[in-house]
Amino acid sequence: MAILPEVKCRRCGESFSALRSRCPNCGTRRVSQSTRTPSTTPSTVQGTEASARAATNSRWQLLFGLVLVVAVILSVVVMVSTGLTAQDIASNPRTSLTMPVASESAQLVESAPTPPPTPTPSVENVKVYFYTNDLTDSDFTMKLKDGEDGDITLRAQAYPLTVENPTYKWSVDQDGIIELTPNADGSECDIHQVGVLQTGVVITIECYGVSCTVRCHAFE
Repeated sequence: MAILPEVKCRRCGESFSALRSRCPNCGTRRVSQSTRTPSTTPSTVQGTEASARAATNSRWQLLFGLVLVVAVILSVVVMVSTGLTAQDIASNPRTSLTMPVASESAQLVESAPTPPPTPTPSVENVKVYFYTNDLTDSDFTMKLKDGEDGDITLRAQAYPLTVENPTYKWSVDQDGIIELTPNADGSECDIHQVGVLQTGVVITIECYGVSCTVRCHAFE
């Protein structure tokens, strides 16, 4: 415990001895606490005219507060009763018949037509081409041997040709051998080697539930 009392600077918050008149940190002058006792106001002295006026103002404030509370309670009661009345009208079938506006709105909602589902295009066959060669019934060979690079591009075609905006999905039965990079609609796909192709991999192309498979062999 310090022998000399300390005070705290009102500007920087540093504590220093009460014997100093200024803060040694920022130089702010120390302001001593006032020891004067505040005098009483006339309104706090019983029997004076100011005290009577203060009492009258307090009564008016209390009366205004009571009126405000009663008004809020009445507003809540009216809102609750209005909501219950609307709920009773909606649940009573006889009452609802007397409201043509509500029934007409319900009929308009019920008669709103639902959009028909988009039909799935009818695809009969899918073929895969390497340049102009049809690979539907035959396999193809890539020049991929002992990790050598090789890239080709395959093109898918759905039949009949009247199918609008066909989309294709490409997949391979083995991971880590070749990499498939189709374009936006899948009509073309780049085949890239990422591993050693030894026994061949099967590539599947699907369009609206109809699929086609081709086998990719290694170059010998």
